[in-house]
Amino acid sequence: MEEQRDEKLWQIARRRADFQDSLVGFVVIAVICWAVWFFTTGRHGFNGGTPWPLWVMLGLGIGLFFKFIKAYKTDKDTLTEREYEKLKNQQR
Repeated sequence: MEEQRDEKLWQIARRRADFQDSLVGFVVIAVICWAVWFFTTGRHGFNGGTPWPLWVMLGLGIGLFFKFIKAYKTDKDTLTEREYEKLKNQQR
């Protein structure tokens, strides 16, 4: 017999799996960008400018940060339930 899954837990699991997949993609892209930078200009010495892979990592890192927050730090249903309980207790 197939077990019924809790839809709320399923959504949390999907967000976490999506974050983990994005994290792997971030690492792969960062390694590729740094390798390209190193083999094109980096091995000739650091000329004091900002290496362009930092900008790529910054952009991707911002998106990854928000995915992390959504996957691990917030659960709107739980926050809503908590606020509802507070309001309910205040009215008593």
